[in-house]
This record gives sequence, C-alpha cells and structure tokens, in this order.
Amino acid sequence: MTKTKAIKINVLGFGTDFVMPALYRDYKIHLMDIVKPKAPPRFNRPILIGVAVLIVFVLLAVAIMQPAGQQKLERSTLVSAAVQRGDLQITVDGYGVLRSDKQTLITALTPATVAEVLLRSGAEVNADSIILRLNNPELVQEVKAANMALTQEHANLRRLKLNNQRELLAEQAVLAELTAGFKSVQLRSEAEKKLAGGAVSMLAYKTTLLELEQMQERVNLQTQRIEQLKEVMHEALIIQQEQINQADTHYQNMQQRADRLIVRAGIEGVVQRMPVELGQSVIAGQELALVGSDKDLKALIRVPQSRAEQLKVGQAASINTRREQAAGVLTRITPEVRDGTIEVEIAFTEGVPASARPELSVDATIVTGHISDTLFIERPVNVQHYSQHALFRLADNNKSAERQELGFGADAGKYIQITKGAHEHDRFILSDMTRLHDVNSIQIVD
Repeated sequence: MTKTKAIKINVLGFGTDFVMPALYRDYKIHLMDIVKPKAPPRFNRPILIGVAVLIVFVLLAVAIMQPAGQQKLERSTLVSAAVQRGDLQITVDGYGVLRSDKQTLITALTPATVAEVLLRSGAEVNADSIILRLNNPELVQEVKAANMALTQEHANLRRLKLNNQRELLAEQAVLAELTAGFKSVQLRSEAEKKLAGGAVSMLAYKTTLLELEQMQERVNLQTQRIEQLKEVMHEALIIQQEQINQADTHYQNMQQRADRLIVRAGIEGVVQRMPVELGQSVIAGQELALVGSDKDLKALIRVPQSRAEQLKVGQAASINTRREQAAGVLTRITPEVRDGTIEVEIAFTEGVPASARPELSVDATIVTGHISDTLFIERPVNVQHYSQHALFRLADNNKSAERQELGFGADAGKYIQITKGAHEHDRFILSDMTRLHDVNSIQIVD
C-alpha cells in the first residue's frame, strides 16, 4: 500500500497541510519566508570619524596660524584720511531756510467763498496785485444798509440845523419885541420925570418906572434864553455829529470788509504761501496768503544745542544756497530748544545772492574760533569733540591697520582737532568700525 506524504507549506507565516500529487508523494517539501539580505553600508563608520577628526585638526591649525584678534576687510569698503597740520577754523554747522525779513499775512475779515484765484504761490507781486477774489452776498447787503444809515444821519443833521435856525429866529423876534417895548417905556419914563408932581401925578410916574423895570427884566431873561438856546442847539449838533461819525465808522468798516473781498498783496515781493483753493469757504481770521519780500531775506538756521555755548552775536558765517556761497553775520540767537536744536538768525552782509528765494533750504557754517598750528583730520564716524576714541591706523604698506587710541579736541565742522595719539601724515580709517571693538588689528585685501 502506497503511503501519502504530508507536506507542510508555510506561506507568509501561515502554515497549512495538503496532500501532494502522487508524483511528489515521496518528497517532503518545506516552504518558508525568504529573508532579503541587508545591503552593506555605503560609508564605513570608522572612516567618518577619522574624517571629522582630520577637519577639526585642520581648523585648529588655521586658527593657530592666524594672529589673534585680526580680521580681513576689503579696501573698497573703507574710507581713510591723513592727519594734517595747520591753522584750523572752529565752526558750527547748521541747516535751515531763507525767510523774508518783511512779511504780510493776509487773513479774511469776514466769512466768504473763494470765487476766483488769480495768483498762486511763487508769483511775484507788487502792492496792488490781486491774488484772490472772494464772494459774500450778505456783506454786500450790509454795506448798502450801512450806507443808507449814514445818509439818514446826514439828513437828520440838516433837519436839526433848520429846526434850530427856525427856533432861534422865533426867540430873537420875541427879544426884539421886548426890546422895543422896553425902549418905549423908557422914553415915557423920561418924559414923565420932568412933569412928575405937576401935570403927571407921582403915582403915574412910579407906575411907569415899575413897568420900565419889568420890561428890562423881560429883555434880560429873553437874552439869557437865547444864549442858552444856542448852547442847547450846539450840543444837539455835536450829538448828531457823533451819530454821523458812528454811522460812518460802521459804514467804513463794512466797506473795508467788502474791499477785502478783493485780496491784494499789500507789499512788493513773492506769494510764499496760499492755503486756499477755488470754491473753498473761509471764516473770519483764516489765512488767505502769506506775502514776503524777496529782497530782504535772512537765514533761519538750526544748530545743535550742544554747540550753543560757542555762539555769539556778530560772528561771521557762510550761507550755502546749493548754488553759491554768501557771506553773513550772526544777528540773533533764540533760547528755545526744540528737537535738540536751537534757532539762530543770519543776515547777509554782502547782499542777497541771485539764487536766494524765500523758503529755500540752505546750509550755514558759523565761525566760532581759530586754532593755529594744530593737528586735525576729517571727522571720523561716531567721534565727538573733546573725547577719547580708538581708530585704526594704516601701516605704511596700506595692507594692515592697528588700533590706536586718540584724543580729540575742538570740532571744526568737516574737521576735528587731534590732541594726542597721532603724528602728521599718519593715515587712519574713518569708517564705522564699531563691530570690531574687540579687534586689535585688521588685514586689508583688494
């Protein structure tokens, strides 16, 4: 009897038994997972360690060979200058603008609307040049009303004079009548005086004397009345004239406001500023234009407050308009400090240059002193006057530089005085070397 062979097959980790055909009954087959062999590593670990150690040794060797504290800088990135010896002018530099010494600020006297713009900023004007035309219909009506009121007051004055004249004539007529009666009684009393006690009784004569006395009193009273009436009339005329003056002042004020609706320059010069536009509504007191003379100019310069103690009125100065230099003199120093600066005023001493214009930005240099036969150099970056500061001094071959401590003295604008640490013709690097504060020497490469 033929025996069957049991074959155990393990596929992907799962074992199973099944009967093989007769052809394979005599064989026992074991099927197992095939394990893929691992690829050999690309780099040998001992080799990597050796390379790393070699690199470290190379870096250490380079560090040992290079001098301590030395850096390499490109020559094109550096600015240098040589130490000079000579006379040094101590100066204070500043910046500012040119302003007109004579300026007129034109403002609106009444609310209005800009109806026409005839001139803009920068236009040259004379005193009668029209810059703007404003419109205010209500003001025009007020001017007419003020004119009518003034006319009415003048009419009242004429009426008052006529009434006074008529009243005075009436009172004078009464005085004339009383005077005539007085003279008649006086004549009768003189006639009766001779006949008194005879043809004319004493009673009649005394009656005539009493009547004469009464008539004299009435004449005197009427005369006083007329004098008082004249005084009253005079005061009435004065009062009426004051009414006329008030009406006239009001009219002139309204008329002046109406005239100011036509905005004129007022002086000869240039329109420096005009902050209004066509159709804009303006209120009373609002700026309409600023006009300044283009001949009487001065420079308003701002200088550092730390240099203020060096400035004195009368010091010589130079004003740079970017196109030309002009001589000047310091005429005023303001005590107010703003943003770390103070403002000074410099007047031109040799006439205003042709390139000068109001509000033109300018630079100025004020001469505050003079030092003879001293060492100086162009001002390095971040160096202050009367201080200690280290600079790099270039070697003779200009291929290296060593740190050198220097003492600095007076500030001369572009230049600064050197008080110690340098010799004439020494050359120093002026560039900002703050980042190399712990470096003692540098190499310069092209």
